[in-house]
Amino acid sequence: MNLEDIAKKAGVSRSTVSRVINKEPYVSEKTRQRVLAVIEQEGFSPNPAARALVTQRTFIIGVVIPGNIDVFFTDNSYYPMLLQGIAVAAHERDFALLLWLGQSHDDRDHFTRKVLGNRQMDGLVIASLQSDHPLIVSLPDFKVPLVTVDRPEMFYEQISYVTVDNVRAAIEAVSHLISLGRRRIAHITGHLTITDGQDRLLGYRRALEQAGIPFDPLLVHEGNFSYEQGYEGMKRLLASQPDALFAAGDTIAMGALQALREAGLRVPEDVAIVGFDDLDEAFESKPPLTTVRQPVQQKGAQAAHLLIDLIEGKRVGPHHVLLPTELIVRQSTISAHPPFQTQYKGGEVQQQV
Repeated sequence: MNLEDIAKKAGVSRSTVSRVINKEPYVSEKTRQRVLAVIEQEGFSPNPAARALVTQRTFIIGVVIPGNIDVFFTDNSYYPMLLQGIAVAAHERDFALLLWLGQSHDDRDHFTRKVLGNRQMDGLVIASLQSDHPLIVSLPDFKVPLVTVDRPEMFYEQISYVTVDNVRAAIEAVSHLISLGRRRIAHITGHLTITDGQDRLLGYRRALEQAGIPFDPLLVHEGNFSYEQGYEGMKRLLASQPDALFAAGDTIAMGALQALREAGLRVPEDVAIVGFDDLDEAFESKPPLTTVRQPVQQKGAQAAHLLIDLIEGKRVGPHHVLLPTELIVRQSTISAHPPFQTQYKGGEVQQQV
């Protein structure tokens, strides 16, 4: 079965079939649907090499996750959810994916050269790009369209991106804790070389300022969106006697919960916790985690659709997409039991009914 056979069965010319397959204009919707019906009925699949020669495209988009490869395969479901959104959108638009996962810190220059030198991709989606990664200074050098998931720290006015309003979301999360009467609110940050981490820290500080609560640097631990940093950070922060925690990510919150359990403290009676992302782990944690829900899969899908629109010439110039977030209140901040008063004496925790 070839283009001539499809054309004969559909009652159109070979060039019309070619325009339909390559999603070109100047074909009526009625004719397009008739050709597509024949293609589906016959199970026809165009020759990729021939298609590329006609369209000057490979119909492949690259997905770049520059951070350490271990992050992708941990119990953090953020990147699998993001990739699922990208993959579904790409499939809808008849594009394949080429996945690039970063390696060690020492390998970043080599990784950047490989991505820049690849000629198989029509465009790129880049996720969670750190400001100190050599890839970021190379963004203007890319010869294909690109979209970043989350706002890049450099060249963001020239680059298309999809993100959420992290500052506003963080303000809402911390304001929720303040409304519950919490005043010693700690924060474990994400990567501060990523704008998400920077903006969530900024939102934390603004919420305190709006409530007239002085900022205390001893209540802030610089983390990296990992369980380990949540655990170690919470252990260190206990010396500063927090009564609440805003974690920059749900995975951080999971580590903090473990540290609080080991210290004999209860959530939320002693320390209330708010996370960020609303990953699967948030609902399954004990207690269920209050968190900021961001549409992770939708971020991936929107980035892929935007990129393919740029590739196909349906959009021109940089586009900035801001998706909504929602505070999901669960039992890590609202207890079903009467509260306890917690006192800190000499570094030891004592609880009184």
